[in-house]
Amino acid sequence: MTDPEIIENRTAAYYTLGCKLNFAETSAIGKELAGHGIRRAHAGEQADICVINTCSVTELADRKCRQLIRRIHRRHPKAFIVATGCYAQLRPEAVARIEGVDLVLGNAQKTHVMQYLNRMTETPTAGAVVTSPAQEMRAFVPSCSAGDRTRHFLKVQDGCDYYCSYCTIPFARGRSRNGCIGDMVAQADRVAREGGKEIVLTGVNIGDFGKSTGETFHDLLRALDGVEGIERYRISSVEPNLITDEIIAFMAESKRFAPHFHIPLQSGSDEVLRLMRRRYDTGLFRRRIEKIKTLMPEAFIGVDIIVGARGETEACFEESCAFVGQLPVSQLHVFHYSERPGTQALKIEPAVPPDVKQQRSRRLLELSALKWKQFYESQIGQTAEALFEHTRRGNKMYGFTANYVRTEAPYRADAVNRITRVRPEAWNGDGTALTCNFID
Repeated sequence: MTDPEIIENRTAAYYTLGCKLNFAETSAIGKELAGHGIRRAHAGEQADICVINTCSVTELADRKCRQLIRRIHRRHPKAFIVATGCYAQLRPEAVARIEGVDLVLGNAQKTHVMQYLNRMTETPTAGAVVTSPAQEMRAFVPSCSAGDRTRHFLKVQDGCDYYCSYCTIPFARGRSRNGCIGDMVAQADRVAREGGKEIVLTGVNIGDFGKSTGETFHDLLRALDGVEGIERYRISSVEPNLITDEIIAFMAESKRFAPHFHIPLQSGSDEVLRLMRRRYDTGLFRRRIEKIKTLMPEAFIGVDIIVGARGETEACFEESCAFVGQLPVSQLHVFHYSERPGTQALKIEPAVPPDVKQQRSRRLLELSALKWKQFYESQIGQTAEALFEHTRRGNKMYGFTANYVRTEAPYRADAVNRITRVRPEAWNGDGTALTCNFID
């Protein structure tokens, strides 16, 4: 496919499931193929190549990956289909057997798609598999993505050394590793020169940044804060034991780091946290939340929580509910515990029946909806700064404030990709955003 006559007018379609890190890496794949003359397929156009970046955080994620691959094969029946990502890494042979899959690449190979496409077009073998064991994943491959959004996603770290009892991510992503601060700053500077205003820092365990370079996550934040032209940074999910008081204090003083946190709790029961092999208890988690709210009362705090983990008795769940209910957090991201092959959690008893998981999930989702609504309503009438995206629906445009409140405003072309002062006034028609007026 490196022959100009072969790649002329070749098109590719890209599909991503899972985390923001996957989106950043899919963008890197797209840039690699574009550098070889393969353009992105237009909406409704038949693609010559389809790249599917998969997720495997839960059993549901696995099922969605299989469904997406089959759907893409039906939509692009003549396309060369490449499946990569965490599900492809953990279950490569199963993925290779799905009808339509031509090539399966592990996480270590996903950023070199072009070289494998070249090999496969020279010697085609349907369902070919190329992966590396997790213990051999040592290289850090940078990536930065804007996609169709105003925000950019900057990969700063990969892999995880935590080995929580329920999680397969260390087996899919390998050991914790990162790029150096100088390279991260250079990428942020490049985004600024291209007109980017907001960067989301992504990774598997980003608070562990510096493990492979002798630097620290706090050092990284301070360096990025000095990049001229970037007006706002957000930090994606960061472990509670790694979001230190020092980092929280720095973010409170920074003009560029948004008062927006995503911190995984997973359970409000210390017994369940112990069974999960988490590296903190509820006391530490509460102190982190209280520290944030003391220094940044307006901060949005999203919290991950898993229901129905093995060993979560009714008493443990009630304890977890009570703990979360008392926390001044803004939203809960609720996940069902999912049995993952090869994890230590499978040895824990008792297992929670599916119907009980459903009941517990509903309770926490109701609590989340209440907290989210209360937080949004606390922002009505407050002056804020919103970054509006390119997305337009009729005469309306949408964006997010620094503390992650979704806003709706009358469309103004001059407000796209610009930090603009607004005042939220009320809920919009479908209750998904706050309508706001521009403050000129």
